[in-house]
Amino acid sequence: MSISEKLSLEQVAEILELKPVTVKRYAREGLLDGEETQGTWVFEAEKVMKFKELQSKLR
Repeated sequence: MSISEKLSLEQVAEILELKPVTVKRYAREGLLDGEETQGTWVFEAEKVMKFKELQSKLR
C-alpha cells in the first residue's frame, strides 16, 4: 500500500476491522479524515494507517 493511495469505505472498514457504517460515522464526526464526493467516501491510506496505530493504543 503506497502512502498516497486512496482507499474506499469498504477497504478502510476491513483495515480497521470496523463496519462501514462506523467508518462513515467517524468520518462525518471528524475522527477519521475522509472526503465524500457524490456519495462516495475516499480516504488517504497514510491517514488510515495513523488512525489504526492510534486505535491499537486505545484497545
